[in-house]
Order: sequence, then structure tokens, then C-alpha cells
Amino acid sequence: MLYCCTGVIYAQAGKGDTTKNSSAVNFNKQKDAIDIIYWFLGKDASKRIGDTTHPSVGKIFFSGAPAVAYSLQTGVTGVLEGNFAIYLGPDSTTKISSLLASIEYTQYHQLIIPARPNIWTKNNQYNFVGEWRFLKYPQDTYGIGSQTKESDAYTVDYNYVRFYQFALKKIKNEFYAGLGVQYDNHWNIKEEYPPQNSDFEKYGFSKTSISSGVAVNLLYNTRKNLLNPEGGSTYLNVILRQNFTWLGSNTNWSSALFDLRKYFKVGHKNNVLAFWTYDWLTLSGNPPYLDLPSNGWDTYSNTERGYVQSRFRGKNMLDAEGEFRFNITRNQLFGGVVFANAASFANLDNKFDGVLPATGAGLRIKFNKFSNTNVAIDYAIGKNSKGIFLNLGEVF
Repeated sequence: MLYCCTGVIYAQAGKGDTTKNSSAVNFNKQKDAIDIIYWFLGKDASKRIGDTTHPSVGKIFFSGAPAVAYSLQTGVTGVLEGNFAIYLGPDSTTKISSLLASIEYTQYHQLIIPARPNIWTKNNQYNFVGEWRFLKYPQDTYGIGSQTKESDAYTVDYNYVRFYQFALKKIKNEFYAGLGVQYDNHWNIKEEYPPQNSDFEKYGFSKTSISSGVAVNLLYNTRKNLLNPEGGSTYLNVILRQNFTWLGSNTNWSSALFDLRKYFKVGHKNNVLAFWTYDWLTLSGNPPYLDLPSNGWDTYSNTERGYVQSRFRGKNMLDAEGEFRFNITRNQLFGGVVFANAASFANLDNKFDGVLPATGAGLRIKFNKFSNTNVAIDYAIGKNSKGIFLNLGEVF
């Protein structure tokens, strides 16, 4: 989702990123959108170089602004967003801690209140990471499996609270392990003019659903910049979740999530070939319909460009994506990408029944050269689907 905002930015906001200072980078030879704004206002953009000095431990940085956002699932959205950031240790050995939160109201009368804490203790010994959401969220659903049609769409309205919280400890180098809780609560679930014998009803319609469990989280991450990962880095996250009725879950069920991302340098140091696989599997039991694996329900709603969020769902989801990122201008103000992805979902018989490909290309505009953050504008074409997909930072 892209945010076009106004206001003063005191620290880098978004995705819990950390930006390291480097004397080897000549920022005077680079241009970004903020430089253009400085030029338009008649100000000296070279004074921004002072922003790269090492921050003090314990100093709180804040950024906040009203904004306008857009995505296929929400349409045009009004946003009030804020981010708090702080170093709990020297920035040379400690990643920046942040809390990103917003209040959003959309063109389709959806209310969205997300918060994402990402806390790193001194020398990165512990990482406390969470994903909290409240949604009032009317949204189309299409059924289960890879063969659902656009004509199957009808609206399901619901309220939703998600509370995911993990505590991870460094085991060695960039490898972390820890435990957490994952809680999903949907209520006031309403189907609006559903077809007779819809997949939701076949699977098991209910006006409420609760999934409550504990999870093991394994993380390996060599990326220094989460908003624009460098070539040569790797990210692997494995989450094993077990839901229990004694914790409030409607049923006992378990799942596994595998999130693997690999980045390769190609030619010029800023050209990157990136691969991503996001596999979300049900190991046992039956998750509630709205908790089934579905496209666009990863943390930043980015899986399967080419399709609107929740276009496909099933007890199991396999997704693979690839992207080539390259510079267009020497000053790095403009760049581009070409990408392709494919996914498959299990049907009501729990069998994968098709492949859902998509491909596209996009423009990158350097938003902040110090954090190497891009505005991503992509156009993707899927199977009987197409659209514009916008982001602040790379998709993965």
C-alpha cells in the first residue's frame, strides 16, 4: 500500500527497518524525492547530509503525518500514521526499535487500525516483534481453491482482532529462536446475498470464530535493510502454530508457515535478483474459514501481485515469486523491476487444483536515499485479473 503524506519525518518509518551509516556512500551523487521537494522550495538539499550522523542511544525519534493510501482491496484510504523509533544500544551493533501504528478509513467503509512493534535490545540479543490489528472489514470472498471465478464473489462483513506477539533470542550470529502467542477473533460475521450452498457454508459458516494458540518462531536474517534488501542477503522465517480449545480456540488445529527470501547481486551493485516463497500449510484440524491461508494476508499484504486480497483461499497455500530490480538513472532517483509469481490453493477436498500465475513490471522512485527506501508502483496481470499495486519499500 502506498502512502502519499505530508508532515515532518524525524526517523525512518516502516517495517521495523534499520539503516546503517556508511562513509563509503556518497549521498551528494544520489537524488531522492525529498531532494526534489527541497529544490522546489528553494532550500539547500546538501544540508540533509547531516541526517546521517550516529543517533544517541535512548533518544526517541517520531514521524507522523496524515496520508492518502491506495490498494485494490481498500480503494482510496485516509490515513493518520505515526512511528516511534529508538536505539536501545549503539547503532553499530544494535538494530533500531520501532512501533508503527495507524488509523485508516477506506473508500469501501472499512476501518483498519494496525500496530507493529519491533523491539531490539542492546547488541540484538533479543527481538520482541508483534502484529496487532483491529478491522471493521467488509470484503468480497470467492470460495475455496484455485478454480473459483470472479462471478462467485459476494461480500462478507466482520469485525476482527489479531494479536500476534513473539519473543526471540539470538542463538548465534543472525539466527534467532523463540515462542509467541497468535490470537485471531472474528465476530459479527455476516454474508451479504451469498449464493446458495456457498463454499463458506459448505466449510462451516459461523457468526463468530476464534483461533488461539502458541507458536514456535525460528528466524535467520542477514538483511541489513528490510525496506530494500541488498544482494547476497538471506531471510528465512519458520512459524509452527498449535491452537488449543483450552486457550479459547473453537477447535484444535495446527499450521506451519515457511517464508524464505534470497537476494543475488547481478552486475551493478544495485541490481538485485530476488526470490520469495511463502508457503502456508494446515498440518491438522480445520481452521475457521476466515483464518484459512489466503493471498494478501501476509504481514504487509504483498503476496500474489495481480490479485486482490482474499481472491483465493484454501487449507494449504503455496506461493513463489521472483523479481529483477535495476537502476534507470545514475543518480538512483528512478529504478525499475520486472516480476512474476505463481500460487496454488487447496480446494474443499484438500487437493491443489490449479496454478495461478501473474506477471508485471514496475517503477521505483527513491523516497529517502539515506534509508534507501523506494516508492514502488507496479502493474500486474494475473488470470482474469489485473491492477496497480503500490508500496513504500520493496514488496519483499
